[in-house]
Amino acid sequence: MIKAVIMAGGSGTRLWPLSRSKYPKQFLNLCGDSSMLQSTVSRLDTLDIDSSVVICNEEHRFLAAEQLREIDMMDSIILEPVGRNTAPAIALAAMSADDDPLLLVMAADHVIQNVNAFRDSVTKAIPMAEDGKLVTFGIVPKEPHTGYGYIEVGNKFNEGYLVNKFVEKPSLAIAKNYVESNNYLWNSGMFLFRASKYLEELANLCPDIHKACALSLENVETDLDFIRIDNEQFVKCPSKSIDYAVMEKTDHAVVVAMDAGWSDIGSWSSLWNISEKDSKGNVVLGDVMLHETNNSYVRSDGKLLAAVGVKDLAIISTKDAIMVSHKNCINEAKNIVDNLKSMGRTEWEFNRETYRPWGKYDSIDNGERYQVKRITVKPGAKLSVQMHHHRAEHWIVVSGSAKVTNGEKTFLLSENESTFIPVGVVHALENPGKVELQLIEVQSGAYLGEDDIVRFEDIYGRVPS
Repeated sequence: MIKAVIMAGGSGTRLWPLSRSKYPKQFLNLCGDSSMLQSTVSRLDTLDIDSSVVICNEEHRFLAAEQLREIDMMDSIILEPVGRNTAPAIALAAMSADDDPLLLVMAADHVIQNVNAFRDSVTKAIPMAEDGKLVTFGIVPKEPHTGYGYIEVGNKFNEGYLVNKFVEKPSLAIAKNYVESNNYLWNSGMFLFRASKYLEELANLCPDIHKACALSLENVETDLDFIRIDNEQFVKCPSKSIDYAVMEKTDHAVVVAMDAGWSDIGSWSSLWNISEKDSKGNVVLGDVMLHETNNSYVRSDGKLLAAVGVKDLAIISTKDAIMVSHKNCINEAKNIVDNLKSMGRTEWEFNRETYRPWGKYDSIDNGERYQVKRITVKPGAKLSVQMHHHRAEHWIVVSGSAKVTNGEKTFLLSENESTFIPVGVVHALENPGKVELQLIEVQSGAYLGEDDIVRFEDIYGRVPS
């Protein structure tokens, strides 16, 4: 029996401005029509998987749930109240698993182009995992790469190799030596092992993590499809990767080589590498016009973007930010994110479009004492019953139908109809139709922050008991 463990908690800062803290890369459609999370789940169709669990943080819970619902995969979602790296996350999955399955651990933000090769490598690893080995998957390197950790392989062991050692991200010169030696594989961060074996090794090698995770699961709450662990206990857990906590210390590590078109999409160059290109080596997405431009990644999520006489660039235009970078600059976008944080700006965290369990809103315009949003509500969805202390709202229906509660009255609005909600009035919005509801919301008042919401009822569990 195999249980898939999909870790979906990263922030993806190196792909800013596409990836933001509140909407990171694992939830984006970077390589095709599906998000990276959805592609990871769909990849499991090639294997005999009994069940799956997704691990993500609290603020991404509705994103994860909605994307899983879209592909009809809804097993369970473990919510981490705070990020504590991969060793504790996998421990939570292992401790909450029934019948001691093999755990196939994968990241939600990796690309695998050859699904059959992925399946074959996992199949080779199953007998070793059943015999008590902790199997990691090492990617056959195609070139020296300084952005990945490496695994030095030892003697042949069944369908894999014993692990000699794990190596941190090397310099370019050292990476070249690794690749030329044919004794090193890229560290993929994917694993297969028996749940009980991982917990046994974790208890021996990192007992503080084992104890904190066990205590955090003593008071579990189930909320819709979410498993909520004990916040107070989990925040005490040390933050360590599975490599540091277990794999580098255990005597039971083996590695299976995988040559499956793998990438962790950690930079613009890696995204450019795996994307379809035009005759001049450009990746073009959105409303883009190019002239004398070569080997570039050019993407617009809205307005017309033109590039003239450039090469080897990543040019990204979103609704609220534009970034131009050499596509081989791996970490510089992260530096921009750090600067935005230090300046107190919000572009590192939020997109102009913000997703909610009921749909999304796009902040079209704002100024002193006003803000304009375009709100999209999914069929059958409902916003919380709420009120605001500092702002009034004017709703104008653009398309679809709206069921509105405004104070003591509940009524329907159709296209081109509107309602005004004064400050302090309890109100709610629902889409009773079969198509999306689109409306324009004009807010006015002294304070327009999202924290000026007092919720009274909410079908998504956002009102404390």
